[in-house]
Amino acid sequence: MAGLINNLLILLLVFQNSCLGFKNPLSVFKRYKDTTRSLSSECLGNNRPVISLGLTDFALDIRMPGVTPKQSDTYLCMSLRLPVDEEAYVVDFRPQASMDTVHHMLLFGCNIPSSTENYWDCDEGICTDKSNILYAWARNAPPTRLPKGVGFKVGGETGSKYFVLQVHYGDVSAFRDKHKDCSGVTLHLTHQRQPLIAGMYLMMSVNTVIPPGEKVVDADIACHYQKYPMHLFAYRVHTHRLGKVVSGYRVRNGQWTLIGRQSPQLPQAFYPVEHLVDISFGDTLAARCVFTGEGRMTETHIGGTASDEMCNFYIMYYMEAKHAVSYMTCTQNINPDMFRNIPQEANIPIPVKSDMIMMTHEHHHEETKKTDDSSSLKQPKREEEEVLDQDFHIEEAVDWPGVNLKLGQVSGLALDPKNNLVIFHRGDHVWDRNSFDSSFVYQQRGLGPIEQNTILVIDPSNAEVLDSTGKNLFYLPHGLSIDKDGNYWVTDVALHQVFKLGVRDKEPLLILGRSLQPGSDKNHFCQPTDVAVDPVTGNIYVSDGYCNSRIAVFSPNGMFIMQWGEETSVGKAKPGQFRIPHSLTLVPEFGQLCVADRENGRIQCFRSETGEFTREIKHKLFGTELFAVSYVPGGLLFAVNGMPYPGDIEPVQGFMMNFSTGEIMDTFIPVRKSFEMPHDIVASEDKTVYVGDAHAKTVWKFTSTEKMEHRSVKKAGIEVQEIKEAETVIEAKLKNKPISTESSKKWEKHHMVEQASSGISFVLITTLLIIPIVVLLAIAVFIRWRKTRVYGADADHKLESSSGRILGRLQGKGSGGLNLGNFFASHKSYSRKGFDRLSTEGSDQEKDEDDGTDSEEEYSAPPPPPVSSSS
Repeated sequence: MAGLINNLLILLLVFQNSCLGFKNPLSVFKRYKDTTRSLSSECLGNNRPVISLGLTDFALDIRMPGVTPKQSDTYLCMSLRLPVDEEAYVVDFRPQASMDTVHHMLLFGCNIPSSTENYWDCDEGICTDKSNILYAWARNAPPTRLPKGVGFKVGGETGSKYFVLQVHYGDVSAFRDKHKDCSGVTLHLTHQRQPLIAGMYLMMSVNTVIPPGEKVVDADIACHYQKYPMHLFAYRVHTHRLGKVVSGYRVRNGQWTLIGRQSPQLPQAFYPVEHLVDISFGDTLAARCVFTGEGRMTETHIGGTASDEMCNFYIMYYMEAKHAVSYMTCTQNINPDMFRNIPQEANIPIPVKSDMIMMTHEHHHEETKKTDDSSSLKQPKREEEEVLDQDFHIEEAVDWPGVNLKLGQVSGLALDPKNNLVIFHRGDHVWDRNSFDSSFVYQQRGLGPIEQNTILVIDPSNAEVLDSTGKNLFYLPHGLSIDKDGNYWVTDVALHQVFKLGVRDKEPLLILGRSLQPGSDKNHFCQPTDVAVDPVTGNIYVSDGYCNSRIAVFSPNGMFIMQWGEETSVGKAKPGQFRIPHSLTLVPEFGQLCVADRENGRIQCFRSETGEFTREIKHKLFGTELFAVSYVPGGLLFAVNGMPYPGDIEPVQGFMMNFSTGEIMDTFIPVRKSFEMPHDIVASEDKTVYVGDAHAKTVWKFTSTEKMEHRSVKKAGIEVQEIKEAETVIEAKLKNKPISTESSKKWEKHHMVEQASSGISFVLITTLLIIPIVVLLAIAVFIRWRKTRVYGADADHKLESSSGRILGRLQGKGSGGLNLGNFFASHKSYSRKGFDRLSTEGSDQEKDEDDGTDSEEEYSAPPPPPVSSSS
C-alpha cells in the first residue's frame, strides 16, 4: 500500500508541475494599472485602454470618449496617462478613424495636459508645458510609419507622461443623427530599448510679412546644425490659405539636397522622405515657403488666426539612442544670400485638385506656440489607412462573365469617368516574329487596319458591351489611358503613334508621331507603349518604348516639352535607365509618374514636373519582368509581372503594394484560366482590379474580400494557430460599419470564448492531464484488487514493481522529467504523422512543365541577359 501511495504522490507532483508550466503569459502584465474607462454604448471599442501584447509589449488605445461635435471645424482634445512609470517606446501607430467624420488627428506627448476633463475644447490649449508631436493622421494622405528599430521614447525620467489626442471634426453634417464618435489611435509600445530614437525638428518663420496684392512672397529659414548625426525619414509642411509650396533642404558644401517638397493645400500629413537624408555637424538646414498676397487688402503677418499665415516645415528624424535629442527648432535665417542658389523647384507651386484641398481654417491653438509649436500638426487620413489595413484580400470575382468575352490580344485597360471598364484589343491581328524588321518598320501593312472595333466599353457588373469604337484605325494596339474628360488616349506600336480620341468623334482629336515611321526625336516614336495625361496640367506623358528608352512629355496641344531616360547600361540598371518602359501611372497626390520598367523587373517613379528620379520599387517576387502598374488614390499600387524565364521560380501574379513604403501587401492570381501574359492592369478606388492578358485573350475582374486567415504566431515561445476572423468584425464595429449576421454571431461566440479564455484554457489543460492519471489510478486499483484476491499478502510487492515500470516509461531513462513521447513511442501503433506541423502554404495553380518558351509577343525587344533580381 505504501508503494501505491508513493506512486500517487509522484503523479500528483508531475501533474502540479505540468499545470504550472502552462501559466498564462498575460499574468505578467498585472503590474500595469487595471484601469477601465466609461465610453458611450455606441462606441464598441475596448473599454480597457491598456492591452497586453506579451511580456514586454503592450498596446494603448487612445480614443475620444463618445463625443458629438455640434459645429463644423470643432477641435476636441482628450488625454491619457502613460500606464507605466518606467521608460517605454512607441514603435507603431494604428489610426481608428473614418474620413467620413474626422478631418485630421494629432497626437502629442507632454507632462501636463491643459485640462483634466474627459475631453475639452482645444481652444483651451493642448498642454501647459512643452509638447511634442508624435503622430498625425489626415484624410487623403498616406500613413506615418516608423522605420524598424526606431521608437519615440516616453515615460521614465525624461519622457512624456501623458498623451493628448486632438481631433478636428471638419464637416459635422455626418453627426445629424446625433451619434457619438470614439475616433483615436492605438499605439504599440515596448519596454525593449530601441537602438534609434525618433524626434522632431521644426523650422518656422516668425517675422514674414505678406504685402497685399503681392504675387510672390518668399519666407526663408536656415540654421546651422551642430549636434550628432540625425537621419530624416518623414516631413510635413504647414501654411494657411496663402501658401503655395513649402520645400526643405540639406545644404552641404554648397550642394542642395531635397528633404521634401509639398503643397500646403494638400492634406498636411507626414510624408515619407523619398531618399533617406542624413544631417551631420556643420550642415545647414534650409526651408522656403512661397506665398501670394493676391486677394488680400491688408498686410498678412505670421500668427494663429485664420486670417494670419504660418510657414512651418517639420522633419521627423532618428538618432542613436545615446545621443538622442527629442525636439529641436530653427526660427531664423542665418544666411539670406544662400537662397540665391536654392533649386528652382522650390519656387514652382504644386497644382492641387479641388477635391484634394483640405480645410485650412486654423484655430489659434493650432501650430502657434512659437518654438513650442510642435504642439500642433495636421495629419494623414483614415481612408488610406483603411485601404492599407490587411483586413481584405484580392480574389477573382468568379461569377463575373467578362472572362468569356470574345477578344483579340488584350493590350490595354482603363476606367472611364463613370467607372466603366474600357478594353483595348487587337482583334484578328497578332504581334509575332514577322511583324517588324530589324529597323522596327512594320512588315504587315498588307493586312490593312483592324476591321473590328478595338475599343470596347464594358459594364463592370455584368460585362455587357455598352459601346465600341476604333474600327479601321489601328494595326497593333498597345497602351490605353482615359483623361478626366473621358477622352481615349491610345498607342499603336505598328504606326509608332499616339492618338487622342473623343468618345463620339470618328476622327482622332490629336495625333503624335509620324505614321509607320520609327524614330527618336521630338516628332517620332519607336513602338510607344503607353500614355498618361495629367488631370491638372493636361500634360501628356508617353513611354517610348520598345526601341527607345525614354519618357517624352508634351503640352495639352501636343507641343514637345522635355524627355528623360536612357538605355540600360551593362550591369545593374541605374535610376532613370529603362529596358522597355512598358506602362505608366500618375500619382497626383505626390506629383509623381511611375513607370513599369519591364525588362528590368522594377517600378521607377519620377517627379512629373521635372523628370527627377524619386524612388525604385523592386522585389524578388517580381521576377525578371514587370509588365504594368496602376495607382489608386489613397495609397495603393497594383502591378503584374511576366512569365518566369527558364530557371526562374517567381510565378506570374498580381501585386498590391503600399505606395508609401513599397511593401507588397498581397498577391493574387485567377481561379478561372491562368495568367499567360498579363499585359495591363487597372484598379479603382474600391479596390476592384482588372487584368488583361495578351496571350490568354482574357480580362479578369478581382475584388477585395474580407480576410479569414490562419496565421502562425508565437506567444511565450509556443507556436499556435490563430484565426483572425474576429478582427474584421471588431474593426467594422469600431467604424460603425454594417456586419453580416453570420459574422456577428461568430464574433460574439469568439468574444465569449475570449472572456473566459483563461478559465477554459485551465480547465482544458487540467482535463487532458487528469484523464491519463485517472486511467492509471483505475488500472492500479484494479490490479491491486486482482492481486489481493489472487496473491494475498504478496500483492504489495508485485504492484509496486508494476507501477514502477509504468512510471519508468513516463519519466524516460535517466530522466526525472515527464516524457510522453517516449511513453507513446513504445507502442507499435504510434505514429508522429498526426502531430506534424500544419503547412499553411499552397498553390492554386500548377506550372505547365512543357511550356518553357518566352512570349511570342513583342519580339522587337532583344532577349535580356541573365540578371539577378533583388528585393
